[in-house]
Formats: sequence, structure tokens, C-alpha cells
Amino acid sequence: MESVARLLLVVAVVAAAASGGAMAATATPPHHLKLKGGLRVRLTHVDAHGNYSRLQLLQRAARRSHHRMSRLVARATGVKAAAGGGDLQVPVHAGNGEFLMDVAIGTPALSYAAIVDTGSDLVWTQCKPCVDCFKQSTPVFDPSSSSTYATVPCSSALCSDLPTSTCTSASKCGYTYTYGDASSTQGVLASETFTLGKEKKKLPGVAFGCGDTNEGDGFTQGAGLVGLGRGPLSLVSQLGLDKFSYCLTSLDDGDGKSPLLLGGSAAAISESAATAPVQTTPLVKNPSQPSFYYVSLTGLTVGSTRITLPASAFAIQDDGTGGVIVDSGTSITYLELQGYRALKKAFVAQMALPTVDGSEIGLDLCFQGPAKGVDEVQVPKLVLHFDGGADLDLPAENYMVLDSASGALCLTVAPSRGLSIIGNFQQQNFQFVYDVAGDTLSFAPVQCNKL
Repeated sequence: MESVARLLLVVAVVAAAASGGAMAATATPPHHLKLKGGLRVRLTHVDAHGNYSRLQLLQRAARRSHHRMSRLVARATGVKAAAGGGDLQVPVHAGNGEFLMDVAIGTPALSYAAIVDTGSDLVWTQCKPCVDCFKQSTPVFDPSSSSTYATVPCSSALCSDLPTSTCTSASKCGYTYTYGDASSTQGVLASETFTLGKEKKKLPGVAFGCGDTNEGDGFTQGAGLVGLGRGPLSLVSQLGLDKFSYCLTSLDDGDGKSPLLLGGSAAAISESAATAPVQTTPLVKNPSQPSFYYVSLTGLTVGSTRITLPASAFAIQDDGTGGVIVDSGTSITYLELQGYRALKKAFVAQMALPTVDGSEIGLDLCFQGPAKGVDEVQVPKLVLHFDGGADLDLPAENYMVLDSASGALCLTVAPSRGLSIIGNFQQQNFQFVYDVAGDTLSFAPVQCNKL
């Protein structure tokens, strides 16, 4: 069985000038930069070059997933407080992720690794002069060394697009993003030339956060974050993309590279590459959480058993909680408690193996494999059913993992409250196409390392 999923696309690389930066230039970049033609970028899993064992990969992925889920729960709690009349001063965002992309920032261009995140909007990077910055493997971006850097003025619509902004002067728009676990980034909104892809395509005037005060251990794999969410400041929105897609390879894949395809025909699923028909389901909008890519999960099938649940089980609630998002930055899948309990019950009944404690790995449901080995264990099929008749028919390696040391088989699905997430472990070796113009999500099985 193949191992662990590739997490989220977390790319957040943004460079911006710190409040004490040497450059006084200001600019109001356009909302839509209109990327011409397609663009291909390679994503690298955060653990790709760590020389970890399979068990260590599982443990690390599960730990990050639980931390990210906690952040998302904090975000949902914030929504409930706001809906109930509470005073929510600083919005909570998703944060960190599982995949990195290389981004070159400034003129001359300097390369940085940034987390890619479909659950975040802001593009940001650490900037000099640092008030408080975490350690990164490359030098911190210095706005004073770039001829194309400019701060975004407070009068800009981009400044208004920030959920929380401060203006200490007319020429500088300050921002603060918190991530629910004491991680945060703070600085000024700026514009800069970004260079992406093997083709080294230059994208002038990208708005990004230039963070001089950044805390938390969730970002230490990169120098910042590239948000691919639905909000106006995400890279997707700024480039005016009609669609984008990614195809996440298995963690067992040696080179650890996954393609991110930006724009139009470049993002489409090739019929020759897909090994089964393309499935399409509508994207759903949640006004309380506009950044996320929500879908309508209508049911589950385990083996030959269709699990029937009330429509409310995975629905978005009036207070903005609930619902199901597709997320590149979370490794394992989380299901609302009612749905998870039904799924767990079906697997326990059909696996016909004793359950064992999976807490060492960080997973909730594990089975003890037979003494003769697990090669002949029959794992029930798992299918996720979505609105519009789309079915995500998963191969066993996308939801069941083997700890070879103990012989335990573990389900990479966990319970949650307030939000359900389709994680990247379940997405491996499927191409997912986000049609932001048509409000649909399409997917098909593809050998991602050959795409």
C-alpha cells in the first residue's frame, strides 16, 4: 500500500515592505493582473527530503492535520461569536499547509519557498527589517534591494479587501493575520514583481503581505505563504484565473514533485491522462467563510453499504459552521461526528479484524492485521458521493495505510465538529480542477508523476 498523502497546497509567498522599510514608493496594483496563457509550477511536499520512515511520515502528517483542524475550528468558533454579537477583533485564518512552491520575488529576483494553501487568501513573505521573524533557510526578503517594490496606499481597494487593516500613514496599509494557535503575520501590504514556473514568467504588481512580525512554528518549512483561496487577495483572484488545478503525487514517489497548473486549458484534465471518467460537482459558497472551496457531500459508501445520513449532517449551518471543504493543506479527511461514526461502524463491521490503538500514529481507527500478513486483507471500497452525481471512488491506498512495524492498518479519516474536510491524502493521484469562473470542482484519477 502506498503511504501518506500530500497535503494541501500551501503556497504563501509574499513580499512586502516592513513599516520601517527604506522605500517610500507607493502603488495601487490592479485587482486582476490577467495571466496570459497557462503556467505550470511544481509543488514539493514539506517532508519530501526529510529522509523519514513511513511511520514518521504518517505521524508528522497526522500531527500537522490535527493542528490545522484546530485552527479551522477556532475560525468556526470566531464566526459563531461574531454571529452572536460577540466582538471579534482579529479574524482567524487557516494557516500552514503541506506543499511548497518556489517563488522568485523582486527585481533582481530572489527565490523563496512558500507554503501553498487553498484555504488562505493572502500571499505573504517575511521582510526586513524584522521585528520578530522565524528562522528560514534563505535570506529574508529585503524590500530596499528591489527596484520594483512599492507599498500599497490606504486608499487602495486592495487595502479595503483585508479583513483587518490599519493605516498609520496614507502611504502604508498595515495588515494582521492570525492562525488560531498563536501563529501570526503582521506587516504592510505591498506590490512586487513575482516570477513563477520553469518558464520564469514575470507577474508585475502582485499584492502581498510584507511581514516584519511573524510568529509560530507552522511556517518554518518556507519563507511565507501563497494563498489560493477564493478571496480577492489570493493569487488566483489577483491573476484573474478562470480555473486552476493540481495533481498530488503519493508521498512514496521519489522526486516528491506535484504539478500546479494555473489558468485555462493548462488546468484542464487530459482525457488521455485520466484513467476513469471526469466527475464534476458544484462549488458551494459560504458567506461566513468566503475563502474556502465548499462542496456538497451527499453520502458515503463503504463496501457494498450505502450510508444514509440526514441532509443536515454535512450542510452549512445558519451560523456559518458545518459544510465540507476540499483542502490541499490538510493531510487526512475529517468528517462531522455523525457521519464519521457511521463510517467507522461500517468499516469495523466489514474489516472483520480486531481494532487496536492508533494514537501513536495519530489516527483514530486502526485494525490489527493477521499474523500471516496483510497482503490478502480485503479492504472495503470507500466512495464519497457529491451533489450532481459526482463520485470520488478511492483506491485503498488513499484511505488505508499500513504501519509495517506493528502490522496495523489505519483509516486516514478522523472525526470533527463544526467542519468536514476532504484532505490531500484522499486526493493523491487525482487531478482536481477548481473552475472558479464556473463554480465547479472536477476530478479524475491521473498518474500525477507522469502529468
